[in-house]
Amino acid sequence: MNTTTVPRAANPTPERLRIGQLARAAGVSTDTIRYYEREGLLPAPERTSSGYREYGPGTADRLAFIQGCQRLGLRLTDIGDLLAIRDTGVCPCEPAEQHLRRRIAEVDAELERLTLLRAQMSAMVQTLPSDDCAPPPGSSWCPPHAEGGD
Repeated sequence: MNTTTVPRAANPTPERLRIGQLARAAGVSTDTIRYYEREGLLPAPERTSSGYREYGPGTADRLAFIQGCQRLGLRLTDIGDLLAIRDTGVCPCEPAEQHLRRRIAEVDAELERLTLLRAQMSAMVQTLPSDDCAPPPGSSWCPPHAEGGD
């Protein structure tokens, strides 16, 4: 069994990208790509004889998938679950639906919280400025009076 490694050429072939090229193509930083590798979302790339990372043609698509999932607010663990299914050649539609339904519930709860916050802020704005303005919850707009002052 031959275990010698054939060194890659100094320049990546058109179907292989170095980390900087991949980062530019995907619109992310090289640190982001390395982070995704550490988190297991991207497989470890092949290395050139001089140690440069070289990514295969499917990596750009995988990055686009990760970014699309992140735009939807999915957690990296959720994305990892979906990628594991996708890597088997099966479409991860059913688990994606479950993750998205959970995310919709989270967004709905946040919208409710923000609607209440907006109502509080609007009520407060209606009293400003005035001598008897309503204080923010748990505090006061005005600084405490210094002792010995006017």
